[in-house]
Amino acid sequence: MHSKNSSILLQKKTSKPNKNNQKAAKTRRQRGYQWEDTIVKRFNSSENWKAFRLGSPSVGLPDVLAVNTEDSTIYSIEAKSGTSTSLVVPFDQIERCLQWTKTFDIYKKRQVLLAFKFLSKKRIGLRKYENRELREYFKIWDESHDITDCVCTYDGKFFAKVNGQRIECQLKEAKMPFKTKQRHSAKN
Repeated sequence: MHSKNSSILLQKKTSKPNKNNQKAAKTRRQRGYQWEDTIVKRFNSSENWKAFRLGSPSVGLPDVLAVNTEDSTIYSIEAKSGTSTSLVVPFDQIERCLQWTKTFDIYKKRQVLLAFKFLSKKRIGLRKYENRELREYFKIWDESHDITDCVCTYDGKFFAKVNGQRIECQLKEAKMPFKTKQRHSAKN
C-alpha cells in the first residue's frame, strides 16, 4: 500500500513540469506568431509591398515572404522574438530562406532578412522578468558567410556558432520601408 501511494506522488510530481514546459512552448510559439504577424502587417501597410506569413517551420517555408514588384525586390524572412538576451537562428532555417530567394530569380534584389525582436521584459528566472527597452533588428544575411547556427544579442551583435564557439559576424542592417523599433548596432 505504501509503494502505491509513493508511485502516485511520483507521477504527480513528474507530470507538473511537463505542463509548465508545454505552457512555455505555447507562449514562445505565440510570441513568434505575433512577431511574424506584425512584420506582415507593417509590410502590407507600406506602399508597393505585399507580405505573407507562410506557415509552420515543419513545412520547410520561411516565416514571411515580402515582395515589391515595383522595385523588383523579394525578402525571405526568418523571424525570432523572445525575452532572453540572445536569439538563435538554426542553420537549416537560413538555408531554407536562401533557397526561396534563389527560386524567385525574376526579382533583381533578393535578400534573406533575419528579423529579431527583443521584448521589453527580460527573463531573469523562472517566471521572473525585469523591464528593459524593446529592440528590433533586421539583419541582411551575407551569402559570403558559411551557413551555420547564428545568434543575435540584445545589443545587436551577430555571431556564427562554430564548434561551440561564437565568432562575430558583421551583417548589415536592412532599411525597412516602415517605422520600426530598430536599433542600429555600433558596427553596420
